[in-house]
Amino acid sequence: MNSNRQSQRRRSRPRTDRKNTFDRMPRSAAIPVISLTIPGLAASAYAVFSLTQGGHKEIGAAMANWTPVNAPAITGTPSVVDGDTIEIHGQRIRLNGIDAPESRQLCKDANGVDYPCGRRSAEALDTFLAASQPVQCTFVAWDKYHRFVGDCRRADAASVATWMVDHGQALDWPRYSNGAYAQLQAHAKAAKIGLWAGEFEAPWDWRAGHADDRKQTQNHKFGLITHGQLAQSYSCQPRRYCSQISSCEEARWYLNNCSWGSKLDRDGDGIPCEGIC
Repeated sequence: MNSNRQSQRRRSRPRTDRKNTFDRMPRSAAIPVISLTIPGLAASAYAVFSLTQGGHKEIGAAMANWTPVNAPAITGTPSVVDGDTIEIHGQRIRLNGIDAPESRQLCKDANGVDYPCGRRSAEALDTFLAASQPVQCTFVAWDKYHRFVGDCRRADAASVATWMVDHGQALDWPRYSNGAYAQLQAHAKAAKIGLWAGEFEAPWDWRAGHADDRKQTQNHKFGLITHGQLAQSYSCQPRRYCSQISSCEEARWYLNNCSWGSKLDRDGDGIPCEGIC
């Protein structure tokens, strides 16, 4: 009886000399555990934090706003959104290092007469791209609107951004280009071609002066409406006719964002598809 109790006591005592399970693992087995990547650790830490805070909504928001660090090149037939933005296979692509007039921006020609320089820039881009397709865009970065920022070339290897600046249809944007197109811009200015034939406001200055309008335009441009509701995701490809458009909001989006949008406004009064609007 006493011997049985002593035996049970011996079995219940903790073994102070027993090594930790992890310490007894072969080194090869431990490697996968300690070789977690930094992004993986960060993502795991964020997920744990969100769950412990009861933040399922935070996880959903983080996933909705997440964009990959890198992206493969995109090749295809482009549609033009404006003078510095195109769309290929449904992906918005912002031309790297240049800035073109906004779709609703007006400039003055050589005679001092207002003209829609934003639309003219988009039309020039559309004509240039149509001459040699497909177009390939290599990834540079993601912008704050989750657009793919890239360096784009036509099938004949002609640089899209280079052509736009050289022909006075867009400006070198030093903030992002480090002056890469400054010499081409000087050439266009000296030759008084494109925007340089008259007077204009730099697109970034124009946007700063129309901040409220800009916010509203961006909401429509990226398929969003206020009050947190999702709207239809409009696209410039393929071209649409008034008979295919279901709302005035949609018609105005095409008018303001697509190279062919002006064709929806036959009398040029700024109202597209008058049977709808």
